[in-house]
Amino acid sequence: MFDLDRWQEIYHVLKKNKLRTFLTAFGVFWGIFMLVIMLGSGNGLERGVTQNFGDMATNSVFIWTQQTSVPYKGFPRGRNYFFTNEDVIAIRHSIPEIKYLAPRIQAGGFMQTNNVIRGLKSGVFNIMGDYPAFNKIDPLNITTGRFINDLDIKEKRKVTVIGTRVVDILFNKDENPMNKYIQIQGVYFKVIGVFISKRTGEQANQENQNIYLPFTTLQQTYNYGNAVGFFSITSKDDIPVSVVEEKAIRVLKKRHSIAPSDESAVGHFNLKKEFDQMQGLFFGIRFLVWIVGTGTLLAGVIGVSNIMLVVVKERTKEIGIQRALGATPWNVISQIITESVVLTTFAGYFGLVVGVGLLELINFLLGSSGANTEMFVHPGIDFSVAITALSILVVCGVIAGLIPARRAVSIKPIDALRYE
Repeated sequence: MFDLDRWQEIYHVLKKNKLRTFLTAFGVFWGIFMLVIMLGSGNGLERGVTQNFGDMATNSVFIWTQQTSVPYKGFPRGRNYFFTNEDVIAIRHSIPEIKYLAPRIQAGGFMQTNNVIRGLKSGVFNIMGDYPAFNKIDPLNITTGRFINDLDIKEKRKVTVIGTRVVDILFNKDENPMNKYIQIQGVYFKVIGVFISKRTGEQANQENQNIYLPFTTLQQTYNYGNAVGFFSITSKDDIPVSVVEEKAIRVLKKRHSIAPSDESAVGHFNLKKEFDQMQGLFFGIRFLVWIVGTGTLLAGVIGVSNIMLVVVKERTKEIGIQRALGATPWNVISQIITESVVLTTFAGYFGLVVGVGLLELINFLLGSSGANTEMFVHPGIDFSVAITALSILVVCGVIAGLIPARRAVSIKPIDALRYE
């Protein structure tokens, strides 16, 4: 394997017909290059989609109220109703499979904004009333201070956690907002924490404009009574969230006199189901990429095998001389296979380097251009994928050289010497 004469011979064989060597190597180069580019692009798309989830617990379900669609127990269809604090207690006691239960109120209603003032500055932001558990279901990156805790809920403290965008609008540059007060619809709240979203793109911009208050404080301060906007629920680690989802809906329907057959009265979104569907989609994309990329690579390898057959035919007399001088069949086979492996490995490695380099260039251009790339983030491949691709190349190189090598040793030395 490390015989200098052998490597010199390989070099001269490949150099003898440069155009043929280049065209053969290009097929392998193109196969691995396209495989890397397609895998990297698929990874960039997957990262863009998954980063929008932040660190949200995927075994979560969100439940809210909608109009009833079936008359039941004397109530007409089209009836509106509201979740209450008592529903929180009922769900917690009825469903032991729950890990986190977080009721929420959005002041002013879903996706509405509220006037917030500090001194001469003002802005419009989303106001949320939350329990501490919500930060475990959909975590925020708390950069300063803390999130709402159980004591804030119990004592109904007038405290708030604000996003970085709120800080930029209401506070002077380099001003520390901690322990300062902001006025929300005429009521003063003390800033106890600042956060930045873990999401990307527009979703991060929206979340950084949120203001979080203790759930009980918002209920009392703004006269929401015992109303609850919606529930965020996660199941225990070994329990499918669909089990919790079905039980919670059943409990809520019973408590609010909703027909068991009414499918639209209780709105719900199973994040686990959506996440699994998305993962299945990306698995299919990765599988298709490997099929297409490997097929392209095999086309190049078949080209190598065909060229090696031509090379063997051209060197038939030379092989006959080697056999006549005492070369064993294994010496001839290893020589042919080594030439094939060298050609495929070098061409493939070059394709791998160029592909990774192009992905890094695209990544740099996306970052420096300031373009909105929230759906396509950090295209690239893992080191393990690169090693796998190179391993495939080596195996393919062996296979590509095996058929020509067997052809070479199948010719009798005397016939090879007579070959013209």
